[in-house]
Amino acid sequence: MSPISLTRYLIEEQQAGRICADLRLLIEVVARACKTISIAVGKGDLGGVLGDAGTPGAASINIQGEAQKKLDVLSNEILLETNAWGGHLAACASEEMDHSQPIPDRYPKGNYLLVFDPLDGSSNIDVNVTVGTIFSVLRCPEGVSAPGDEHFLQPGTAQVAAGYAAYGSSTMLVLTVGHGTHAFTLDREVGSFILTRRDIRIPEETKEFAANASNQRHWEAPMQRYVAEMLAGKQGPRGKDFNMRWVASMVADVHRIMTRGGIFTYPLDAKNTAQGGKLRLLYEANPMALLVEQAGGAASTGRMRMLDVQPEKLHQRVPVFLGSKHEVEYAVALHRAHDAGG
Repeated sequence: MSPISLTRYLIEEQQAGRICADLRLLIEVVARACKTISIAVGKGDLGGVLGDAGTPGAASINIQGEAQKKLDVLSNEILLETNAWGGHLAACASEEMDHSQPIPDRYPKGNYLLVFDPLDGSSNIDVNVTVGTIFSVLRCPEGVSAPGDEHFLQPGTAQVAAGYAAYGSSTMLVLTVGHGTHAFTLDREVGSFILTRRDIRIPEETKEFAANASNQRHWEAPMQRYVAEMLAGKQGPRGKDFNMRWVASMVADVHRIMTRGGIFTYPLDAKNTAQGGKLRLLYEANPMALLVEQAGGAASTGRMRMLDVQPEKLHQRVPVFLGSKHEVEYAVALHRAHDAGG
């Protein structure tokens, strides 16, 4: 059987009536941007793209209060420029920008909104560890000709597509349009993403977890109990040994879960309670939650289903538990029991 390219896959989805032509084109344009970012990431020091953005001694700071890397800025510009002129978008919103950005008036406008984290895992850029791009597609509300920040405030259930590109030893695009989660590997010789895993299924049980253990002293009681039970191993209440894996790049940690199962956690803690959590709902949590659910996993804030959260602001943050279904359900049960005084 001949390889199935991303373009062929999307055309077949369109022919089956599961996506429209505009959404197909939008995803193809995002994939093209990811290929360009992959080339920049792959060049590393040879491309002069490592290190902080801004002037020496005065790093550029984004809306999140984080120092921007040169590749953060470059990746953001690539996604904005690539998507500006296609005629399928009404506006974009990026983790790197204070506010959403409408498509310039000189270009035709479409009916979709694109949300993205242009380069997730920035702390790993300079040490040659996997980083990635996360994106989500929403419909522009009917009758809105000049979308603003408020029009992006849609729950995760409203997403019509989501995906991420992982820039590692190979470049992979993991995608859902609401009918399963599928993985495409970039064939660098021909420049196309090729379908390599159809209908990914995350194992419901796992013995691996991802957590930033340096925050342990700040965790809430149910998270403390959850990790303590896992670390107790076979002699503990879980009756099995767990391994901990932590890359500090959500794309890399979630991709591992897509490949072999596990749970990714970034819970509420004393350092981020005022912000509502660490990870961004629209740019990180929602797209990953949709991908995970479409692969048979689960995603939660610890207290409610992630995709049901109603966003209140563009850069809203939330706690995150996602991955193998039974493991997420157990972590949620501990939080609910704690909240009920159990």
